[in-house]
Amino acid sequence: MNKSPLEEIRLKYNPKLPEIFKNLKNIEIVLTNISYQLKDKEKLKKYFKNTFAHPNIEFITSKEEKNFKPLRVACVFSGGQAPGGHNVISGLYDALKKLNSKSRLFGYLNGPDGIIKNDITELKKDKIDNFRNLGGFEMIGSGRGKIETEEQLKQSLSSVNANSLDGLVIIGGDDSNTNAAILAEYFKSNNSSTKVIGVPKTIDGDLKNENIEISFGFDTATKVYSELIGNIAKDAISAKKYYHFIKVMGRSASHIALECALKTRPNIVLIGEEVLQKKKSLSTIIKKISDIIEKRIKNGKNYGIILIPEGLFEFIFDFKILIKEINAILAKNSSNEKEFNNLKSKEKISFILKKLSESSNVCFSNLDETFQKELILDRDPHGNVKLSQIETEKLILDLVKKELLSRKIINFNGITHFFGYEGRACIPSNFDADLCYSLGFVAAILVNASLTGYISSIGNLKESSEKWLPKGVPIVSMMNIEERHGKEKPVIKKALVDLSSKSFLYLQNNRES
Repeated sequence: MNKSPLEEIRLKYNPKLPEIFKNLKNIEIVLTNISYQLKDKEKLKKYFKNTFAHPNIEFITSKEEKNFKPLRVACVFSGGQAPGGHNVISGLYDALKKLNSKSRLFGYLNGPDGIIKNDITELKKDKIDNFRNLGGFEMIGSGRGKIETEEQLKQSLSSVNANSLDGLVIIGGDDSNTNAAILAEYFKSNNSSTKVIGVPKTIDGDLKNENIEISFGFDTATKVYSELIGNIAKDAISAKKYYHFIKVMGRSASHIALECALKTRPNIVLIGEEVLQKKKSLSTIIKKISDIIEKRIKNGKNYGIILIPEGLFEFIFDFKILIKEINAILAKNSSNEKEFNNLKSKEKISFILKKLSESSNVCFSNLDETFQKELILDRDPHGNVKLSQIETEKLILDLVKKELLSRKIINFNGITHFFGYEGRACIPSNFDADLCYSLGFVAAILVNASLTGYISSIGNLKESSEKWLPKGVPIVSMMNIEERHGKEKPVIKKALVDLSSKSFLYLQNNRES
C-alpha cells in the first residue's frame, strides 16, 4: 500500500509507555479489593456465576525476572472506528513478543462475525508495522455483529478452541465489552482455556467511570471536529451572512458537543443531559435559540454557530413522550399497525394525530411533513421509531426559521452540517497513539496472567505518560440490568455528561460571554 508523506512520518513515531512497562518480565500482578456497589448486584450474580466477584488488578515491579510460556492470542475490532485502534494491536503484539518471542497474534476479520465464522488470519510483524500510529480499522476490518444467541456462543467457543487460543481481546464500546463479559462467562462455564479481555473504544466518550477515565478515540475525534467547527466559525465571521447548525456525533451522551464547545466557543451549544434535567420542551429550545439569534441580529451580527449533539431528541421532554406514544400506537403486530399499513401516506399522518394525547398532538403538528413521515414510516424491526435517522440539525433549523418568521424576521439564512465519519478513522493524536499502545500492553499482561472478564484500563492520564497507571477492571463491576426490547439484559451503563462536573459548570458560567 502506498503511503502519503504524512503517513510515512506517523509510522516512525514511537508511542510512549508508562514507566512500569519498561521490563514486562519483572511485572507482578497485585489483586486489590473492589466494592461492587451495584443496584442490580443479585441479578448480575445470576448472569455471571463464574466471573462476578473479581478483584481489580494493578501492577508492581518485582526484582525477579520471570519466564513465561508462548501464547496464542486473537484480537477483534467491534463496532465503529475510533482513532488509535491499530496501536492497540501493535501494543498487544509487541507486549506478547516481549513476554515470549514465540507468542503469536491472530486477528478475527470484520468484527464479531469473524469469530462466529472462524474467519481468522495471523498478524505478523510486517503487516503490523504497516499500520502503526495510523487511523482506521482496515488491518483486520470491523463489524457491528453481536454474539448473543446460544448458537452464536457455541460457534464462538468452537472457534477459539479450534485455534487453541489462550486469549481473545475484544476492542470495542460498551455493547462490545458487554459481549466480552458474556463470552468470558460462557467460555469459563464450558471449561475453555481462552481468556477474554476488553479494550474501551468509542469516540462518543460514554464508556467511562471511576476506573475508565476516557475511551480511546475521543481525544482525536473532538480535535478533528473542533478544527472543522473552527473553520466554519472563521468563515461565518468573514461572510457575515449565515447561521451554521452543526450536529456532532454522540447518540446517547453529549460529551463530544461539550468538548467541542469548550474548544471552539460557539454561540449556542445544546447539551442533551441538561435539556433532560430541566425538562425542556422542543418549543422552549426553539424559542431560546430564536431569542439569541434575534438579539444578535439587532446587534448587527446576523451569523453564528449552533452546536447540536446527535442524540438530542432522546433528551427532550415532550419529544420523548411523543416517541413513546408513537411506538405504543404502532406496536408490532397490533391492530393499529395493521390498519396503519393499509393507509396512504397523508392518511397515516391523520391516523397518528387522532391517536396522540393533546400535548403530543401539538408537538407532532408543529413538525414539517417531511419529519412527520420520518417519525412514523421509518421504524426498526420491533416497530420503534428510528430516532438516530432523524436529521436533528435540519429539524431544529426548520423550526427556528418558522419561529423567526412569526417574529417578522426574514433576513435569516441557515446552513446545516453533520460531523460524524470525519472524526472516526483519522490519524490518532499522540495522546491516543500512546494510550492505545499502552492499552494493548495491559491486555497482553492480563491474558498472560490467565485473567478473564477484565477491561484494559490506564489511569492518571492527566500526567505525562511515564506516570500513567495501568490496571485491569472487572467488566461486570461496570454493569447494570436494563430492559431492551421487552427483555432484561446485563449491559455496561453509558456515562452521560455530569452536570456537576468542572467542564459543564465552566460552560454554564461562561455561556453569556
